[in-house]
Amino acid sequence: MTITKDALYQYIPHRHPFVMLDNVLLATKERFESDFYIASENMLVEDGYFQESGLLENIAQTCAASFGFLDSQSGEGAKIGFIGAITKVIVHELPAVGSTIKTIVTPLHQLGNIYLVEGKSFVEGRILLGCEMKIVVTE
Repeated sequence: MTITKDALYQYIPHRHPFVMLDNVLLATKERFESDFYIASENMLVEDGYFQESGLLENIAQTCAASFGFLDSQSGEGAKIGFIGAITKVIVHELPAVGSTIKTIVTPLHQLGNIYLVEGKSFVEGRILLGCEMKIVVTE
């Protein structure tokens, strides 16, 4: 299962130039996976490296697209979500321009319309960033 960039627009509110996601590779209740190519003209690239804010936004957009896809599969329309909090951020490395990052998000807990997720970004198997996010989804 792959949701390409063109199809992602039905699940996320973001538009060019602020889409930090190319494909959703997997979206199940237990795990989300995405990829994203870092282009030199990306607005969150500085001195040849995609910044921490971009990695965090990529994780958030992976959640938005995956939750939206799952909602549409269950017959509901895609809902809008927003970041309620970001904690436990550990930056190991920033990816260089020309890299393709892979992001894995694991939903940990749900309380009503609030989800706690763990997100991790990788390049060539090396971890770039890990964090936890609280995502609030509109009802």
